[in-house]
Amino acid sequence: MGRRRSDAVTLGDVARLAGVSIATASKAINDRGEVATGTRARVLRAAAELSFQPNVLAQGLVAGRTRAIGLLTDELDGRFAIPILLGAENALSDQEMSVLLCDTRGDAIRRNHYIRTLLARQVDGFIVVGDDNDVRASLTADLPVPAVYVYCRSTNPADLSLVSDDEGGARLAVEHLVALRRKHIAHITGPQSYRAARDRATAVAAVLATHGLAPAGQVLHGEWSQRWGRHAARLLVATAPETDAIFCGNDQIASGVVQALTALGRRVPDDIAVVGYDNWEIFAADCAPPLTTVDLNLEQLGTNAVAHLFAALDGASSSGVVRQPCRLVVRESTA
Repeated sequence: MGRRRSDAVTLGDVARLAGVSIATASKAINDRGEVATGTRARVLRAAAELSFQPNVLAQGLVAGRTRAIGLLTDELDGRFAIPILLGAENALSDQEMSVLLCDTRGDAIRRNHYIRTLLARQVDGFIVVGDDNDVRASLTADLPVPAVYVYCRSTNPADLSLVSDDEGGARLAVEHLVALRRKHIAHITGPQSYRAARDRATAVAAVLATHGLAPAGQVLHGEWSQRWGRHAARLLVATAPETDAIFCGNDQIASGVVQALTALGRRVPDDIAVVGYDNWEIFAADCAPPLTTVDLNLEQLGTNAVAHLFAALDGASSSGVVRQPCRLVVRESTA
């Protein structure tokens, strides 16, 4: 007869079957070093035979941890937070840990409330997610547990910040266009107030200079929108008609650029190749033609954040800014 729910296998059952004390059984199951190899094997066989499932919460309390991580984001419904969260959640679930998610919506009072709430829940650490890969105020002074900053750079150099490599991503895009023998490459991007836009523009100029190429027109800064992409493309065609490639600051801009070029009778990619940024499927894959773009590997960024946080929890904390490489996704807009 199978066991009823109320008759769940206990550590005492395992200890009796293995012929050891409960303390020894606990040490064996938790891989403590003071148990003989033969005894450990006997305990593990007994646990397997009884289908014993350790109490994860109890294990955490013994280790001085609650096995929960607090995740703070300023923009849960934004483009970047969800993939990072998915990567972090997958990595945490693999370690039988949970994530407590709080959306501060950019409100300092709400943020402080969530920090107090999470600390009252005794979370083991924090992951702080930004929404623009830019600098944000450090929260570490208010946190008695480790914290890792993701898709943002903390103002405190002693903190660890994981960001996407914007300059590296721009280099991938422009090198791709140069390899396609495009000679007159333009850059349309977002507001100059964004660090990401400035970093990518710097990289574009550097790559073109390395190949002895001059940019097609000046860098055009505007909104992160399709509307700006359409307007900028029309302006570019009028002022720099020799343009044969355009690298855009995001996929929304690139989608608008393609729309405008098509309306102007310019074929993509035959006449003008177009590269986007972010690999946002709703724009990149649905564009006509589909966009070649730069993928930020955001899920991997979340996974890496968890790995660094675990290292900090084990006493091996890091500091500074770590830039994660991007990857180029080639589609028909340059093929």
